[in-house]
Amino acid sequence: MPAFQSLFTDHGDPFMPFPANTPTPDDLPSLSVAEIAALPVELLAILQREIDERLKRDKAAKTRFDAGLAIRYATRAAEERQTAGKDTGTVRFDDGDFTVVADLPKRVDWDQDQLAAMVTRIRDAGDDPAEYVDLAYKVPERKYSAWPEAIRQGFEPARTVRPGTLKVEILAQGADQ
Repeated sequence: MPAFQSLFTDHGDPFMPFPANTPTPDDLPSLSVAEIAALPVELLAILQREIDERLKRDKAAKTRFDAGLAIRYATRAAEERQTAGKDTGTVRFDDGDFTVVADLPKRVDWDQDQLAAMVTRIRDAGDDPAEYVDLAYKVPERKYSAWPEAIRQGFEPARTVRPGTLKVEILAQGADQ
């Protein structure tokens, strides 16, 4: 049977519609992962495309909706925070029969060079900087890869490599990569 006649391919061919029992993205939560894994690759590709399209659409809808809420409530929330004497945080106020909870989180950034200088001063004064700041050492992988072998060997005992999360994308053969 030619590929275009597969029961699970519907690329706009009116003569080969999906069977009525073909799972949709809405059905996936009720299927086991083994059942999903056993689906034909053509159907997996279609489901993946549909889910990605839904995610993009839903993300755009969420962004637009949040912007509308910000227009409606930002001024009132700022007034409530000012009344409470705070620049950030959560405030509650009523709108009709509903309570609006508006949270403006605090985001703090620290200048790394100035923190390093403070850590040096604390250490020079005889105190333990760990009592005041969290210290973390990191080695970017591209720098590690560029080091000479002798330097890499010295760091090797401190290095652990863990795999990330597998990402699988199904593309039609010959499709633009």
